[in-house]
Formats: sequence, C-alpha cells, structure tokens
Amino acid sequence: MAVWQIILLGFAILTTLQLCVLAVLMLRSRLRRGRVPEAGFPFFHPDEVRVDHTRVQIYTEGRRLFDDMLAAIHAARETIYLETYIWKGDALGEAFKEALARKAAEGVRVYLIYDTFANLVVPHRFFTFPEPIQVLPYRAWRRPWHIFDLRRYGRDHRKVLVVDGKVGFVGGYNIGELYRTHWRDTHLRLSGPEVDDLVHAFVDFWNFHRYPGMRPIPMPERVWSSELRAYRNDPVRLIFPIRSIYIEAIEQAQRHIYLTQAYFIPDEAILQALIRAARRGVDVRVLVPWESNHVIADWLARHHFDRCLRNGIRLFGYQGAMIHAKTATIDGVWSMVGTANIDRLSLVGNYEINVEIFSPAVARAMEAVFTCDLTNAREILLPHWRSRHVLARASELLLSPLWPFI
Repeated sequence: MAVWQIILLGFAILTTLQLCVLAVLMLRSRLRRGRVPEAGFPFFHPDEVRVDHTRVQIYTEGRRLFDDMLAAIHAARETIYLETYIWKGDALGEAFKEALARKAAEGVRVYLIYDTFANLVVPHRFFTFPEPIQVLPYRAWRRPWHIFDLRRYGRDHRKVLVVDGKVGFVGGYNIGELYRTHWRDTHLRLSGPEVDDLVHAFVDFWNFHRYPGMRPIPMPERVWSSELRAYRNDPVRLIFPIRSIYIEAIEQAQRHIYLTQAYFIPDEAILQALIRAARRGVDVRVLVPWESNHVIADWLARHHFDRCLRNGIRLFGYQGAMIHAKTATIDGVWSMVGTANIDRLSLVGNYEINVEIFSPAVARAMEAVFTCDLTNAREILLPHWRSRHVLARASELLLSPLWPFI
C-alpha cells in the first residue's frame, strides 16, 4: 500500500471515529438539555458606576437587561443602531421588532444588522421590516469567489444597541426568550460620551458591508478615553486586537485573574500566559459552563484541563444552566466585557467587540459577580479529574484536532 493510501486510510478512520463520538455526545447533550433549576440561578446585579465621563451598568440577568433595552428604544428621538448575532422570532424577538417599527413610524432613523447564518432556523418572514427601517443582513460570502478567501469565513458575532448616540448596550446576550430566562450572561450599558466607540463600530461595519444602493451613515466624531475603550476584531481587515489585549493584561497580572468564558479553548500563547501567571503566584481562576449549548466546545475545552490544573490554574464548572458570559477582571483594576470568547473563532475569526475598562469600581463589581457565580459552580480538582473514565480521556484526545474549527 502506497504512503498516500495509508495517510488517506488513517484520515478516514480518524474522521469516522470523530463522527461517532460526536453523534453520541450530541445525543447525550440533547437528552439533558433544558435542565434549569426551578429557582433559576443566582445572580448579582451591581449598582451603576461612573468611569471617566460615562456611567456603566453591568447586567447579569436577562429580564432586567431586555426591559432596559426596550425602554431605551421607546425613548429614542433620533437614531437606533441594533446589531445582533441571533434574533429569535419568539415573544421577546417580536417585542423588539414592534418597538423598532413604532419608532421608525415616528421618524426615528432605525438601522439593523443581523447575521444570516446564525438565524437560519428563524423563519425568513420574521426579518421583514417596514420600509423606513434600514436592514443589513450580513452574509459572509457575497461573491462566489469569497469561498476561497479565509478572511470571509467570519460571522458577525457582535451584539450592540446604541440609541441617539448617547446610550449603548454591548455584551454576550442575543435576543430571545431562552437568553432572557434560562442563560446566565453579562452585558454592559454605557451612558455618556464613550458610547461613540460603539457608534463608530456600528457605522464602520454598516458602511463597509452595505449592499449597492444602500446609503452610508455619516461617520461620527470620537472622544479619547484612557479608562474605557471598545475594541473590534475585523477578519476581512485582519485586525484582531482583543487577543493581544487579553495576553498583555494576563502578563501584567500580579494578584488575581478571574475569567468567565462560555467557550474556553485557548491557543498556546494565551494558555502559556495563564500558566506563567499562576507560576508567579497569581490566583488564576477560570469559570466555564460544565455543559454548554455546544458539546464539541465543551470537550475541546476539557482537553486543556489537565494541563491547566497541573500548572496551578483553578477551574470551575457552572452547574444547571448555560453561562454564556465573556468577561475578565484582573487585580482589582482592569476588566473586559464583550462578545468574544477565548477560542479561535472569536479571537482570529469572527467580527467581535469587547469593552476594556480601567476602573477599581467596575473591577469590584465584576469580582462580586464572579464570586456570586462560584456559588453555582463546582471546582474541578486534579485528583478527581485524573480519575475520569478512560472513554472520556479517549474522546477528548480524539476530538482535540478539531480546535481550529471552533
């Protein structure tokens, strides 16, 4: 048998085994899905704080967040910019749609962006809006040759709402009843001049990706802030600052690092930065969902657990509900909240937006949120982790080559 035939046979066997493992894991995940405690999950709602000239409100529970987002839309007088990854056609999705249509009828300029691929399961008719509303359905492949351009594989994973250029919301929450009631996530509301970073991010995306015949939006002026900035990943332009900011912040840590990540699949540079921090005495804690909505991401994350635990990184599995937050807080000074997970798709693939905040007040609030979340989490200890079933170990190893696709 020729060498190339052996390679092809090995690849075929590996692929077959991976598909079998994935089928079993997905079936198991589907049978267990929807298990949320009757009492819900614990959450801490911090008070609003001021950072530079902007007021910052942290949300950790969907009901209050979506009530405030709808209230901001109802109060709009000039413009509404809404960009979301997933927009369910359920009761909450309809409430947003009706509120936007009402404001457009009153003369408010309404601009919407949503990712088409992420909403394939939503009936197409749901995304039919009255004519005054300007809609940009984002498609990664606009031309046949885009399939050959690796920069064109990124999804629009951002979740942004800006009203009148004065109030902005950004974070992990998609729009839907599931996210309002069953998921633990984190979002920010910014009220003040630093909202212009979110305005600029939306307008730049709209102008760059708009279809022929769609009018551009005038680019706003921006103010400088040394304490609060929004950073964007842009795959077409090969701009990925969020990964670099994470690494720099981790390298600078002296006391503690608290990470909450829906999908924790770090590349070697981020993992090494965390390991070095733990070795120099930093209290490094990572909170992940024990069972997320993406079973493949769970098992790819677990492939790193042994190495993390051996090097002093403490891991915690959130129980009973999906925790979808993408947050970090370090040393009581630095915090980050946004849409980017610590995985390849978010850090070097998708359109993302994260807000970096230098504020002891925000850091204290983020630490309180993290502490609250740990009350609903189980620590993963090395002796227990090493005693897991041999089939679990084999599955992690077998699936590990898939990390570049997640």
